[in-house]
Amino acid sequence: MAIEKNRIITIANQKGGVGKTTTAINLATALAAIGERVLIVDLDPQGNASTGLGIDRRTRELSSYDLLIGSHGVAETVLQTAVPNLSIIPSTMDLLGIEMEIAQQNDRVFRLRRALASAEALTYSYVLVDCPPSFNLLTMNALAAAHSVLVPLQCEFFALEGLSQLLETVDQVRRTINPYLDIQGIVLTMFDSRNNLAQQVVNDVRTHLGEKVYHTLIPRNVRVSEAPSYGKPAILYDLKCAGSQAYLQLASEVIQRERQRRAA
Repeated sequence: MAIEKNRIITIANQKGGVGKTTTAINLATALAAIGERVLIVDLDPQGNASTGLGIDRRTRELSSYDLLIGSHGVAETVLQTAVPNLSIIPSTMDLLGIEMEIAQQNDRVFRLRRALASAEALTYSYVLVDCPPSFNLLTMNALAAAHSVLVPLQCEFFALEGLSQLLETVDQVRRTINPYLDIQGIVLTMFDSRNNLAQQVVNDVRTHLGEKVYHTLIPRNVRVSEAPSYGKPAILYDLKCAGSQAYLQLASEVIQRERQRRAA
């Protein structure tokens, strides 16, 4: 297989419960469904992306922890999921101790960048990195390695406040360790059309960030919430539900933006 330059997208928000992992899983599945070769790197010690893709904890002999400490590479840590074209480097609770292990190393924020420069990683068209809901060394590694950051944003009252903090962090990372990092886009999640406040949040975010905000709104959806307990992306669990259809639309937007970026 010819080695091609991949596109590394970090999915981050320091706030929990915004649909970050759900977005990672379903966006990756949608991209894989249209023929892209996709890799998820699960950097959250809770391992929800791994569980949501049906990767049993007992089969995670190697993980993103091993990738970051440098004992094993992408080719050794990657696992194929039940979704064709979609692989994952799973997470384990070992990640909880990673800061203590590498905190004194000069390259501590560049471990993931170096790992994803390998020949095996470059065979994927998209690498999606799922971060923990905090700003720590794991998130720093993800931002240092990425070409862009995709921000899931819950349609709730404090959304803009949290977003401004994250954008400041991205700007700081751009100034200090990754000058090429940009905002892939803001995806609005858990949208409830019956809630006037949710619509107000949508309007406010679009007013402040304009074209950075994806047109697709990810709705609150019971089927999307149920899917991880079955170890499946929502798109496989129930393709026709509103949440799955929204993630397919989001994938289409991501591809379209990538084409426009490359053309520019």
